[in-house]
Amino acid sequence: MFGIALRNVVQATLVLAGITVFGSAYAEDCAPKVDGAALLTPGEVSVSINPVSPPMQYADANGDLKGMRVEVGDAILQRLCLKSQHIRVDDFGTMIPGLKSGRWDMINTGVFYTEERAKVIYLVRYENQAISVATRPGEASGIKSVDDLSGKMVGVDIGGYEENKLKALDAELQSRGLAPIKITIFNDTNINYQALKAGQIDASFTIDAVSKEYADRGLSQIALKGLYPAPVAMAFRTRELADAFARTLTQMRDDGSYQAIFEKYGKQGWTGPFDVKGPGI
Repeated sequence: MFGIALRNVVQATLVLAGITVFGSAYAEDCAPKVDGAALLTPGEVSVSINPVSPPMQYADANGDLKGMRVEVGDAILQRLCLKSQHIRVDDFGTMIPGLKSGRWDMINTGVFYTEERAKVIYLVRYENQAISVATRPGEASGIKSVDDLSGKMVGVDIGGYEENKLKALDAELQSRGLAPIKITIFNDTNINYQALKAGQIDASFTIDAVSKEYADRGLSQIALKGLYPAPVAMAFRTRELADAFARTLTQMRDDGSYQAIFEKYGKQGWTGPFDVKGPGI
């Protein structure tokens, strides 16, 4: 087992139906720059996160939230003088429905941008990402193209862009007379890679950044990368909060702090405008 343990870390913890709440305050002592009516709790942003995808978002050995996306989100909240409450949601598939139903103010866990999602929630693109195929060490040579996934058991996280792309690939392979992919769906990335290590699946279908992290640890080997590139976004319940994040990201790019965080992690930032996409926009 190499999953990262979460334990007794913050001011308040509530575990209920797969949800853990981390209460914390990141903002300086200044007036909030987002109208309280735009938030579930005035002056505070509830942030849905699934911290099991190092180095993007994860909990360290002490249970503290870490990762590039956490740093970007915290930096924005500090500038907006807003407190935060991070809510761990184990099942990504519940995150967007939870946002739409008003359970949290935003999602900061790597939501791939799609036109379909922009029809129902507010999105601000801020990162570029793609998908890798990873195997156990020494087995990557058996997968030279996506066609080689035909007939193999492939793990993917539930409810996200990666699952949709893997299912579309499976349909395309079958349309050409190839054997179907044996798709195995997991609740989170750690479980996915544990299954890979245990030999329960042949390959993992996860984002480039996470695949590289596990490969760098010697736990897997990347067979393919850069598949299906697309922007990644933060997602918001209200237009007002999304606008505030977009403005702040623009300020951070202008002063170089946005680029500094991405360079720290060796990742690619978003080169387009920080604008809001969403219903009616």
